[in-house]
Amino acid sequence: MKNALNSLLEPLNKLSASEQMVLENIMQPVIFSAGTYIFKEGGIADSCYILKEGIVRIETASENNSNFVLNYLEAGTIFGEISVLDKMPRSATAYAQTNIIAKKILIKELELLLETYPKILVCLWEVFGKTAALRVRSLQELAIKKNNFEIYPEVEEMLDKALQAQKEIQTWSEERIDALLLVIASSVAEHAESLAIATVKATRVGDISDKVTKNKIASLGIYRSLVGKSGCGYISNYKINNVCEIASPMGIIFGMIPMTNPVATAVFKALICIKSRNALILSFPLSTKNVGTLVCEIIQEALIRQDAPVDLIQWLKHRSSREQTEILMKHKNVSLILATGGANMVKAAYSSGTPAIGVGPANTPTLICADANIQHAARSIIVSKSFDNGLICGSEHNLIVDARVRKNFIKVLEQEGAAILTQEEKSYFSTVAFEDQSHRLQAKIIGQSAAKIAAMANIKRDYSIKVIIVPNESVNLDNPYAYEKMAPILSLFTVQNEIEGIELCRRILQIEGKGHTAIIHTKNKALVRRFGLEMPASRILVNSPGVHGIIGLTSALDPSFTLGCGTFGGNSTTDNVTYRHLLNLKRIAYYQAPKFLDPEIFKNTYPWWLLQLLNLLNFLKLNSLVTFISQLVSIELRR
Repeated sequence: MKNALNSLLEPLNKLSASEQMVLENIMQPVIFSAGTYIFKEGGIADSCYILKEGIVRIETASENNSNFVLNYLEAGTIFGEISVLDKMPRSATAYAQTNIIAKKILIKELELLLETYPKILVCLWEVFGKTAALRVRSLQELAIKKNNFEIYPEVEEMLDKALQAQKEIQTWSEERIDALLLVIASSVAEHAESLAIATVKATRVGDISDKVTKNKIASLGIYRSLVGKSGCGYISNYKINNVCEIASPMGIIFGMIPMTNPVATAVFKALICIKSRNALILSFPLSTKNVGTLVCEIIQEALIRQDAPVDLIQWLKHRSSREQTEILMKHKNVSLILATGGANMVKAAYSSGTPAIGVGPANTPTLICADANIQHAARSIIVSKSFDNGLICGSEHNLIVDARVRKNFIKVLEQEGAAILTQEEKSYFSTVAFEDQSHRLQAKIIGQSAAKIAAMANIKRDYSIKVIIVPNESVNLDNPYAYEKMAPILSLFTVQNEIEGIELCRRILQIEGKGHTAIIHTKNKALVRRFGLEMPASRILVNSPGVHGIIGLTSALDPSFTLGCGTFGGNSTTDNVTYRHLLNLKRIAYYQAPKFLDPEIFKNTYPWWLLQLLNLLNFLKLNSLVTFISQLVSIELRR
């Protein structure tokens, strides 16, 4: 298609030297750094571009992940022309795959050409029309492929290998599985720093040192939570209630990985899949494919060292993997989708027809009560929200502070490194932080350090800024500070008492983050109980930093990097997902007498006096005697 597009610019050769000079003068030279958006789907179209240097990725909103790649454009091509032709919002997103040098042509400049240089406009329209026609033809071919659900040999081969690998480990003892997990976890931990560096380089978000810590928790920390547990066969004793559980693996798990947390999520899913005797195929976002390859190769090398089948862990490696992802999601041989990532990804997983476990967004409200240990609360909040530059969804997003401790709490926050913005600072900061007429953070803000964000907004303090806190007055849909903020930025709301605070926390979760996490700092257990009852959240943390509490580091929650939000947030579970969620649990249930025998129901089976006797024995919890008598009666009745 590259040569075809290059040839489509040939009509411009019909222009005279003077006309070409005019055209050159109306084109604005523009530069885009790799990893930035040139324009976004749904945006207002005011221009088109001629690509001089670099590679542009054209993508559109997809079911399986945040984007579906339509094409890669190279130097000599034109893009953005369809919106110039139909005057409609952008139908796709243009993303700078590499550093870009281009020429920008504004629509208003084209309109002026109609009066002054119509020949130039005619040539441009010819270029636009032929380019758009070629793109439509390509989309038709893509649609035909999708409708026919074209088979990818690579996908079928991966699935065949995964099935074989999964079968090979079914007879492995728990000790051998745990030994394999240790080698995998240790190998990833040894490379934790290089993987962290590669992740930040690829994504341009987050903090290297914190990602090192996160990678070690996801490897060695998760290993420690799994070792010694039963991952197959009989896992519970029938003596307790005459029921015993047998664990069977699901088969092939398809794991979808978020851009913000590629390494930790991948190794976590690998460990819990192997513990439960499942095979795993991973799909990484395009920007983290190289990082994904690095971590998966480390895992596969560990598998080889332990004489384990290397195809237990596989991953999609190529540009076409978006299409492969859609096929895998719907493939009959995929038993479960583990979808950790954005809303589009999770929605697609649940609508694929394959059983799925997904996650949801967070927007954690954090209530600071009048009796809270404000020193501990402030330190917990700063440590949590600054971790990995605020990329952990379950970190604190909104502070709800009792007015009785507000002054002292703010003082302690500042001592811990928080910049509390003035009203004047807030006004300018809001224009820097958020997209125009939107509650979403600008891309340049997400996952950046507080110091860097502060510099962008000309915020200065005489101490190192670790987080930025913005006082607010109202919680409503129009307030961007009431939403999730994937950066070291928090809102601060003031309430007159704890009851008002609980209500405000609930309203914040109704706006965004329903089902994820809520936090309270208090010594009052009755208040904790009320908070827990009223919060539509799956995790209620008490006096804990958000980031560390949700993954079980500073709480007794199951260590996990996939956190369900229940039906609150459109998910299938409220749990911290572990290896147990990847098991089919079978239950052997032994016969026992009916627990309470209603005379009306069983009057034709047992004499009334026997029913009364059995009910009395049940009440006295003499179950073995009840069973014995019932069996004798059953034998006699059968005669």
